Amino acid sequence: MNNKHNDPSKVASDKTESAGWQQYLNRRMLILVFLGFSSGLPLFILINLVQAWLSKSGLDVKAIGLFTLVMFPYPWKFIWAPLMDRFSFGSLGRRRGWMMLTQVALFFAIGSLGWLDPVTQLPIIAALATLVAFLSASQDIVIDAFGREILDDNEQGLGAAVKVNAYKVAGLVPGALSLILADLISWQWVFWITAAFMLPGLMCTLLVKEPQVYGDPPKTIEDAVILPFREFVTRDGWANAVWILSFIFLYRLGDSMAATLATKFFIDLGFQLTQIGAIAKVTLFWGSIAGGIVGGIWMIKLGINRALWIFGVVQAFSILGFALLAHTGPNMLLLGTTLAFEAFGVGLGTSAFVAFIARTTDPRYTATQFALFTSLAAVPRTFTTSLIGYIVAQTGWFQFFLLCFLLAIPGLLLLLKVAPWNEKKSVASVG
Repeated sequence: MNNKHNDPSKVASDKTESAGWQQYLNRRMLILVFLGFSSGLPLFILINLVQAWLSKSGLDVKAIGLFTLVMFPYPWKFIWAPLMDRFSFGSLGRRRGWMMLTQVALFFAIGSLGWLDPVTQLPIIAALATLVAFLSASQDIVIDAFGREILDDNEQGLGAAVKVNAYKVAGLVPGALSLILADLISWQWVFWITAAFMLPGLMCTLLVKEPQVYGDPPKTIEDAVILPFREFVTRDGWANAVWILSFIFLYRLGDSMAATLATKFFIDLGFQLTQIGAIAKVTLFWGSIAGGIVGGIWMIKLGINRALWIFGVVQAFSILGFALLAHTGPNMLLLGTTLAFEAFGVGLGTSAFVAFIARTTDPRYTATQFALFTSLAAVPRTFTTSLIGYIVAQTGWFQFFLLCFLLAIPGLLLLLKVAPWNEKKSVASVG
């Protein structure tokens, strides 16, 4: 195995066993709470708030399904990620400078959406939503790199759990609070109020310190583009690289598809926006908190490999709650249970998944490699899910969610190759 890039203080190896849950209390974890929230907010605005806005304006499920194509920047963010490894912003540095730029731009882009009319200005809305997705993907690149670089080896698993937990909690704003506000005030004010939740992350960006630079960062654009890919492929050979990339693509395929049109599904069942918002406010919050905390603590004992197995199974079975709801019809208790279990399961699975990705990156090329891996993970959500409207129109919601459950299985089977149960370090480990 190629160890030429191993930095003794920052190699992302599977050493979470030596950490304790008290790591949640340190300053670095608090920073990840703010940045994780800021990272998740724009995505959930596109998935939940914009989806509800368009649904209430009269668009059918096929049109809304196609509208998910505006999120295409997420799987392509690795293309411009090298710029964020290469260039800095004066005293703010590489990471803080890019974070500030994207967060300010997101505030104005999100707030401006509400001033448009979905009936007469849908192409302009699609263009502005695409800009939000581009800025959001760019923010994700630099926040992922920042989080990877400020954590010690034994904090990677816990850090992933904290960031993912905050990421999921961000969904409460557009998925709950904003939906409730939409029944009380105009959409213009709803979008500006929602956009204002970007400001805590911006304040955090301005107050924190720039991470320490490890190794020799790329000195040219050519180096920034070529070296990260060359290092990944040559680390353990082409075969291992293909196994890792296949796993990253498939591990969250099922739950990504199931959650994409969830708001449309709830509305079709007959739930009111206020009901969806009120239930989500409680269940998503506590489900996400439980998933993040339990995931972080379990990873200390289990290690990242075993956590991927156990959490992945829970994540897959959480999809069946949607199928049960589709079969029984509108039921407030079942809605709350389904959302809570889904938030808990996906919180577990995503925590281990992000820790796996962090462990797989080279500290010299964090932004580019992290972006490559997370871009691949976003492909199912962006392109596959653009067809969901047509699939649902043919199969109905019940059979669609059963299909999503079956699509979660191949990713679990690939764990045999990339994260064997009895090995503390998988083929993806860089150490």
